[in-house]
Amino acid sequence: MSNTTCPTTNKGNIDQSQFWVNGSFNWDAHRIGWAVSGGCAALTVIITLFTVLGHARNYHVRDQQRQIIRILYMPPVFAIISFFSYRFFRAYTYYELAQVIYEAFTISAFTLLIIAYVAETASDNTAEAALQRKDKKPLPFPFCCWRYRPTKAYFMYTVKWSVMQYVIIRPLASIAGIICEAFDILCVESYSPHFAEVYLAAIDFVCISIALYGLWVFYSLTKEELDGRRPFAKFLCIKLIVFFTFYQSFVFSVLQNYNIIHETEFWTATNVADGLNALATTIEMVFFALLMAWAYPNKEYSSMGPKTSIWRALWDSINFTDFLAEIYLSLKFFVAYALNKPGARSGKPHGADFGDAFGLHKGGAAPVANGKSNSARTPTPMRQNARFPAGRDVEAGDFDGASRPLYPPQERYRTGQPVAPPPSSYHPNANANGGLLQPRVSRDGVVYGQAM
Repeated sequence: MSNTTCPTTNKGNIDQSQFWVNGSFNWDAHRIGWAVSGGCAALTVIITLFTVLGHARNYHVRDQQRQIIRILYMPPVFAIISFFSYRFFRAYTYYELAQVIYEAFTISAFTLLIIAYVAETASDNTAEAALQRKDKKPLPFPFCCWRYRPTKAYFMYTVKWSVMQYVIIRPLASIAGIICEAFDILCVESYSPHFAEVYLAAIDFVCISIALYGLWVFYSLTKEELDGRRPFAKFLCIKLIVFFTFYQSFVFSVLQNYNIIHETEFWTATNVADGLNALATTIEMVFFALLMAWAYPNKEYSSMGPKTSIWRALWDSINFTDFLAEIYLSLKFFVAYALNKPGARSGKPHGADFGDAFGLHKGGAAPVANGKSNSARTPTPMRQNARFPAGRDVEAGDFDGASRPLYPPQERYRTGQPVAPPPSSYHPNANANGGLLQPRVSRDGVVYGQAM
């Protein structure tokens, strides 16, 4: 056989027998697996339905719960598609390409969820107030020799885009794979450069690696703000699904290559390996649906108010225009940055700031048409008992509207030590009594340090 010819994965013989014959079930190994996978898929849907309805009936924090419901959809989506890929095993590759698309949507939904969690730690639900004290940090391995400043708008747009790009690339790669499979040039069994599989797999590997790295950068930056939210357990539910489906597929492929899995009258060895993988996936999704219910409970939202209608929550969960908005705003910023438009690089108030990078300006008024900020915008106080990171120098953000420093310019804050306010000569609202800083907001919305 030439290396430019892909081996066939299906037999010419087709089972013509019926499931129901002469008033009784016609059981064989395939039909038993069919019943088991269908039953597990139905059970997964039922478990997820109860969990989703719990959030939909207590739909009080839209930015968080719409992402949670999308994540909860992952087990039933995988279970249903796996059932059909088992039932219609000759079209297994098409179902597999469709299934992996939802992984991209789930990872992006999780990213927007933890962004909403972080923003909630601020008094006005903006990321500026929650993360304004973050200092320069090294990137995680393997790029730890580079450092970044998280308060720069371009950096956070990059982190956000690193995840959202997978929502674009993964569906396009699946569509390309479906087209190539239809023309017999995909060949998932071979990584030969004569077929498309090796190129699509390489693109997918690079894109998901970028997405997971961007998510890890944001998590490592904000894990203190996420304390109590169990972000690792929530993310583990997602990645364990991907882990199990990927590695069990690898195991069945190895068993096939070593002739431990044999063909049958109507199934090739590849069909058997694919069928076992699909059957195992439907069984596992029952347990992952239960794990999701534990990791994403509705208990914290049920006490926030009366019961709500389920239709708004269900519509929000399938309405992905928020993803499109995030992608559009990120691209718009990068274009402005490349063209060196005012504010794109400097981060001045009339340009993009840290909160804009997250799309989380909610508490205040929007900028007016001439580019100036509305002075009536809700002030952003500092978090109580804030401690400054080691070696942090006073920056432009530490000056008020009159260009007077809130803290002495020569001051360098010590790690973990209470920050004493400066002498009153530095600001009329400051005193020299010592103690931890506490937020105090003036009439013009400027945050000043006040001693406890």
